[in-house]
Amino acid sequence: MTEYSLALIGFGNVGRAFARLLLRKEGVLRQQFNATCKVTGIATGRHGAAINPAGIDLERALSLVESGQSLAVLSAVPAPDSVLDFIAACPADILFENSPVNHLTGQPAVDYLKAALNKGMHAVTANKGPVVHAFNELTALAAQKGVRFRFESTVMDGAPIFSLFRGTLPAAELRGFQGILNSCTNIILGLMEEGQTFDEAVRYAQSIGIAETDPSGDIDGWDAAIKVSALVTVLMGASLKPQQVNRTGIRAITSAMIADARQAGERWKLVCTARRTASGVEGEVAPQRVPAGSPLYSVNGTSSCVQFETDVLPALGIVEGNPGPETTAFGLLADMINILRGQ
Repeated sequence: MTEYSLALIGFGNVGRAFARLLLRKEGVLRQQFNATCKVTGIATGRHGAAINPAGIDLERALSLVESGQSLAVLSAVPAPDSVLDFIAACPADILFENSPVNHLTGQPAVDYLKAALNKGMHAVTANKGPVVHAFNELTALAAQKGVRFRFESTVMDGAPIFSLFRGTLPAAELRGFQGILNSCTNIILGLMEEGQTFDEAVRYAQSIGIAETDPSGDIDGWDAAIKVSALVTVLMGASLKPQQVNRTGIRAITSAMIADARQAGERWKLVCTARRTASGVEGEVAPQRVPAGSPLYSVNGTSSCVQFETDVLPALGIVEGNPGPETTAFGLLADMINILRGQ
């Protein structure tokens, strides 16, 4: 039985869901993978940090954070003030980085992941920024240090997209893809079909935690654009930043436009596409009227989907139904297990 030490940066909805999943899957890890795990450090933006080489009581950590208290009482040593100092001080085999995404630069998450890799830790993230802005650098650094950099949860939560191409589709050349990659805009457009105004739909999405207080990252297409960039960067081998994706959000979609499409048997969707051309890879995020025969037509609520076109499989699709923090947490766990298996 091998014991692995884990460090967590970020203990929000996803980080806490991951902690609960670790507790729930403890028996599976023992039986199927001959492994046990202990969390030796947690660093947060609002609830302090804790380091304990013997292992942190996750149930108590969850209780403290969810009651608004500090994690400092769980620390066996004085917890560092900065995240970089936390990484340097925390004894761990794998770092899980779940800080807020920076669409424009990927920082400070890029520096956190570099620090972990330089220390000889495997690094797992659900943060799209580092994948888009530093994929080649982080991948090369991981190889140099003999560890792995993994990021399955960055697009479509726990759906196996990156690992699918890494392990199951050898030698397949990705020519392009289309999909619905932003849950927030999908539910807003669906609510408008049911008669709500744009503003009412946005407020509902905010009330259930799908949209931020400032929803512009979703409704203006930035979240979708960075996901297009991540897929293009990793799966198509091209450097495409979110700023280079042709991007149009859904602000201009009116109730009249929704009704007109419905009368024609179509639906408005924020469609993400990328295609390899003679001059490189082009990406686009834009609202489109989708006919009933399209695989995107029946993707409802917070569900998402992507359909790939490769040189050997002309249409391969993945649909993820109504994801949440738990599905993102599973992507983190799957990355960890694949690292344990040497994949």
